[in-house]
Amino acid sequence: MEQKPLKTTRGSCHCGAVHWEFRGAIPDATICNCTVCRRYGVLWAYGYDGDDVHVEDPSSALTVYICGSRKISFNFYRLCGNLVSWRALRPNDRGLTRIAVNLRLAEPADVAGIRLQRFDGLHSFEDLPPDERVVADVWF
Repeated sequence: MEQKPLKTTRGSCHCGAVHWEFRGAIPDATICNCTVCRRYGVLWAYGYDGDDVHVEDPSSALTVYICGSRKISFNFYRLCGNLVSWRALRPNDRGLTRIAVNLRLAEPADVAGIRLQRFDGLHSFEDLPPDERVVADVWF
């Protein structure tokens, strides 16, 4: 039986120096109201570094920002300033490192239909009840 190829979604920073790929279907895009995410205006797609998510930074120009006691780094390209991803500072118990890529760096048509997941990163640190919105409803 022939295996169907995985869907691949791609994004890049504004100047094109840093790229990311998400291999497989993106189940949802997280929109978070924490003090960092709301300032950056990001939409996150979560996966594992080197597994379903691959970030290519050939010139090693990503700059890391760690906010307070968070266990993640926010990674932005120092020349054009785009926030590319966040990444856990330590792998989990299976040796996988959690990562999220910024869907706003993808082509709008490639991510427009992805369902939104609202996350209260400001108060409860929990998912909020789902609604029917998709990326296109908050982007275009």
